[in-house]
Amino acid sequence: MKKLLAGSALAALSMTGVAFADADSTTACLITKTDTNPFFVKMREGAAAKAEELGINLLSFAGRVDGDHETQVAAIETCIAEGAKGILLTASDTSSIVPAVKQARDAGLVVIALDTPLSPIDAADATFATDNFLAGELIGQWAAAALGDEAANARIGMLDLSVSQPTVGVLRDQGFLTGFGIDVKDASKWGDEEDPRIVGNEVTAGNEEGGRTAMENLLAIDPTINVVYTINEPAAAGAYEALKSIGRENDVLIVSVDGGCPGVQNVVDGVIGATSQQYPLLMASKGIEAIAAFAKDGTLPQPTEGKDFFDTGVALVTDQPVDGVDSIDTAEGADLCWG
Repeated sequence: MKKLLAGSALAALSMTGVAFADADSTTACLITKTDTNPFFVKMREGAAAKAEELGINLLSFAGRVDGDHETQVAAIETCIAEGAKGILLTASDTSSIVPAVKQARDAGLVVIALDTPLSPIDAADATFATDNFLAGELIGQWAAAALGDEAANARIGMLDLSVSQPTVGVLRDQGFLTGFGIDVKDASKWGDEEDPRIVGNEVTAGNEEGGRTAMENLLAIDPTINVVYTINEPAAAGAYEALKSIGRENDVLIVSVDGGCPGVQNVVDGVIGATSQQYPLLMASKGIEAIAAFAKDGTLPQPTEGKDFFDTGVALVTDQPVDGVDSIDTAEGADLCWG
């Protein structure tokens, strides 16, 4: 029997896919940053498909926008109250969410971070994610190689996620700079670098409008920017539109992370030079499997050997391969996008 949850306690939550089969079935929760970003839409699809396959009831929640920490806390509280066995979480604020996560774990739920490690990472029982530092490093290496000798004179605009500096944003940013050959100073945060090639950092909220505004702000500081790092592909699309509005869409190198189907198409179309592809559907489906195992006999998921998280893989996607940096082309990237 299926029923929808309602009432003032849930009125502020963006919630989808709520169902109960019977009183004895296992319930799992998926809490994402938004329900509009295609990355999280695909994540929800992966969780829902695996939950249906395993006979698990799935409660799906999302913030109104990226950075909506309060809604995620309310979702965790709801999951505890509904007797869920586990939570899959992409945290908007990776530090501030920790007390709510502790509350869930103390109540006997397994909490698995997806894509975005908590701070500290062991605040969750496990993390299923792309190696986000490597994802950034790959696009940094590619950009430096693509520029060749001109990399020494690059003017770089950094389009980050949010001022709270969630781990996913820090890892990608610092990975990119490391790959490009820039000293990152304190690798646990972005924005303290002293390399004169960096024009500045602006935040985007991970969406197209934010990317456009951030790019406009950086261009106001230095209109000669010729390399743009973006936290994700929606932000890259916005940056491209800002550059196009001043006739510079063809002479600025944009690199990004996500590898979604629209993003791969933007590589084909020349909007993005290269992107690092990750696999959110796999993250979510593996997460549901882990909750099912925990509900059955208390088994906790284990990290990939040599890492403190379960690595779901990453691949550089570009049609302009460079020596020394492994990549796949857009045809393969389109076949794999967000599987």
